[in-house]
Amino acid sequence: MYRFKTAAPRPLRALGLDSFNLGVYNGEWSGNGTIVETTNPATGEVLGAVQQASAQDLDSTLQKAAKAARMWREVPAPKRGEVVRKMRNALNDKIEPLGRLVALEMGKILPEGIGEVQEYVDIADYAVGLSRMLNGQVIPSERPGHAMMEMWNPLGVVGVISAFNFPVAVYGWNSALSLVCGNSVVWKGAPTTSLTSVAVTKILADVLESNGLPGALCSLACGGADIGNAIAHDKRVNLVSFTGSTKTGRDVATVVQKRFGKHILELGGNNAIIVHKDADIDLAVRSILFAAVGTAGQRCTTTRRLFLHEDIHDTFIDRLIKAYGQIKVGNPLHQGVLCGPLHTEAAVEAFEQGIQDVKAQGGKILHGGSVLKDMPGNFVEPTITSIAHDAPVVHREIFAPILHTIKFSSLPEAIEWNNEVGQGLSSSLFTTSPENIFRWIGPAGSDCGIVNVNIPTNGAEIGGAFGGEKETGGGRESGSTAWQQYMRRQTCTINYSGQLPLAQGIKFE
Repeated sequence: MYRFKTAAPRPLRALGLDSFNLGVYNGEWSGNGTIVETTNPATGEVLGAVQQASAQDLDSTLQKAAKAARMWREVPAPKRGEVVRKMRNALNDKIEPLGRLVALEMGKILPEGIGEVQEYVDIADYAVGLSRMLNGQVIPSERPGHAMMEMWNPLGVVGVISAFNFPVAVYGWNSALSLVCGNSVVWKGAPTTSLTSVAVTKILADVLESNGLPGALCSLACGGADIGNAIAHDKRVNLVSFTGSTKTGRDVATVVQKRFGKHILELGGNNAIIVHKDADIDLAVRSILFAAVGTAGQRCTTTRRLFLHEDIHDTFIDRLIKAYGQIKVGNPLHQGVLCGPLHTEAAVEAFEQGIQDVKAQGGKILHGGSVLKDMPGNFVEPTITSIAHDAPVVHREIFAPILHTIKFSSLPEAIEWNNEVGQGLSSSLFTTSPENIFRWIGPAGSDCGIVNVNIPTNGAEIGGAFGGEKETGGGRESGSTAWQQYMRRQTCTINYSGQLPLAQGIKFE
């Protein structure tokens, strides 16, 4: 029996967590896999432990999720939306302790942790409205006495494999939409944020159980790569939504495609901001500070490349270095801190390797560049470099606050450099010229899935579809028509004429 040396911290207890927790939920709590301790990346202290799922646990959970989906699909969509509304209210009631847990376990500053839970609340609001608007089209038929229409029906079971950096919101995007679309959900979060996964599931389970619904609609199977791999392989999972690295995402896509399942991929991002010579400099500096340093550079939408027009380059760099000098690095729960720790020691090692590569490839460190070894936890200095646009290190996504700055002479040149990396998630142009704006968002502009003007690359709203092109995976989540990925599109033709005219005027008599 696992024994933890101290009682669970207060934020955990406020969410119904203990020092030891079961990490499998399918209407009942269990867990027969390995026990994983999660730590506070700001201090290195153990927060608690979660017993992960075994292969048998996952098999049982998928059986129950499939059964729950068969029941749930028969519930009218607006009634499903009413259940999601109750989940929204329950999450909102716990927004502060849940946001605090995200800050403790993931390492992002408290306002960002609370903001992440707010994102789940927002997408739940969106899903409730969507439950009355899952509309197909009525299509004119060329045949007399015939009607054509589109129908959208549930898929069945949606598997969600989420990453450490957004341990609440990414699941929320998928879960809220999946549920109103009539599916059940099986979730495997990152092992290093297992406490957050359990806490969120407890909130949802209370709503389901109090409404007489099967808890397996929001199933949880905490685990590592073995559980994720099993979800990808299992034919009972109709759709796999994967958030993580491009390398792992490629493997997931291959496995799912081999069994002709569906997948949504949210993979790497090597995002750029272009600052033209006519830009509002104050606005650009403030935006870049949040885009490059927020979440300690661990967002998939973090700005990693900064292209500065040659006419403003030197002045802008001076302003940016001064702004970086005012960033407070420290415990994410402390007031005034803007940059918390990296999530793991491995991330610190990747930061160090990135700095070495910058120097080896002819770049310079303009600010930062060091690990803060005098502080407990995984802290590094937010860093600014100057380096060539085509240096190999610039084309590699490093999940840390390293910002590469590059001088350009024309907008077409900057757009070409923006587009030359393998990833295609987010991008932004700072300019006051309508001509530049429409070139940027047009067919010869950015090739990313998110194309912004005069705002950061990060901090997307839930109303738009979120996702990117190329090695980012091509998936779309959250708003717009992203809901359609969670349903089956069916074209229906109804003959009420009593005759049998064939399409294209074919005679078969």
